[in-house]
Amino acid sequence: MKKKFIKTLIIIVLFIIYAYTLAISNVPNNIVIFEGETINLNSIFGLKININNSDTIQVLATESNKIDTAVKTTAKVSLFDNILIKNIDVDVLPKTKVIPIGSMAGLKLYTNGVLVVGMAEIQGEDSKKYKPCENTGIKEGDTLIEINSNKIESTGDLIQKVNNSNGDNINLKYIHRNETKECSITPVKTSNNQYKLGLWVRDSAAGVGTVTFYDPKTKSFGALGHGITDIDTEKLINIESGEFVSTRVLNIVKGENGIPGKIQGSIEDGKNIGTISKNTKFGIYGQVNNVSNLNIDTSKEMEVALREEIKTGKATILCSLGNNNVESYEIEIEKIYKNNNYDNKSMQIKVIDPKLIEKTGGIIQGMSGSPIIQNGKFVGAVTHVLVNSPDTGYAVFADMMIKQMREVK
Repeated sequence: MKKKFIKTLIIIVLFIIYAYTLAISNVPNNIVIFEGETINLNSIFGLKININNSDTIQVLATESNKIDTAVKTTAKVSLFDNILIKNIDVDVLPKTKVIPIGSMAGLKLYTNGVLVVGMAEIQGEDSKKYKPCENTGIKEGDTLIEINSNKIESTGDLIQKVNNSNGDNINLKYIHRNETKECSITPVKTSNNQYKLGLWVRDSAAGVGTVTFYDPKTKSFGALGHGITDIDTEKLINIESGEFVSTRVLNIVKGENGIPGKIQGSIEDGKNIGTISKNTKFGIYGQVNNVSNLNIDTSKEMEVALREEIKTGKATILCSLGNNNVESYEIEIEKIYKNNNYDNKSMQIKVIDPKLIEKTGGIIQGMSGSPIIQNGKFVGAVTHVLVNSPDTGYAVFADMMIKQMREVK
């Protein structure tokens, strides 16, 4: 009986140690917050994060209690106030004003290198089947960036470089899960005198989405509230550059239970709005070059809400469902996940406006990025729809999008 008790006690102690080790390892080395914002991190009993002995950030640069530029400080992570675990670098951003948009735009993305979307057997000139990429470590979703130390610019460039090898062994550099790796691979000669690697690749993507906000101070924009992923690999596309153009809404497909609706648009002959520089899980970001093509109402500038200011209850979303007219529709914020810093499902929302439900059935593809306004402040953007309940979905906090855009280096 005593041995059984000791064994159980040891297991409990090991479990507690594991829980604390996991919690500590999940604390980031750097966080970005707004002036006056509470640090929202999932924690565990006894593990505390403090700045100047306060759980709330109060980094003030002037007597007027305002900061004009980003301020760097340090937060201390301690166990039971006595044991210092680590320091966190904290970038404190000044309270920000932006202009919520809600209009549709076209997106053209070009990858850094080429994206691997599939693998295939190659029939050689001897009619035998080969898999030249087998055992190289390359997987779907990886990005090929160099052949023999020469940068890969596009799919056509990759094909040309492989053919120029004349079947000689080549050194291929690629990115796998944010880690740069290298391998050797011997192209296979086919019956039509071409050399192949047995890889399906892609170097660009295009689509339409909703512009969330415009920052007049930096002439920057944020859109979608989620990243653009490859249709085959379902992974974020690692972009080299991108274009941001005007679009025309062609058709609205109403959502039904089990069948998501969508906005169908065309980016042909679209007017240039700006450039895209970042594709992240919290949205896409870039610079606006032609403000007139974005139909911005400068009188609508408003403050970005802190999470503590967001309440469950009524709010509105802005979106354009045709003719470039942005309209306001009523929603309900049903749940708020204040400590969520890890994905773009920060709030659960429900469309309650009968006009929007009549037009779309609720939330449909293409509405991602529609800004959410509550009490005169920008609080977030639509990101997802529940397939079996098209009037309900998720939204990302506005502060998370702003932090992605204004990441302090």
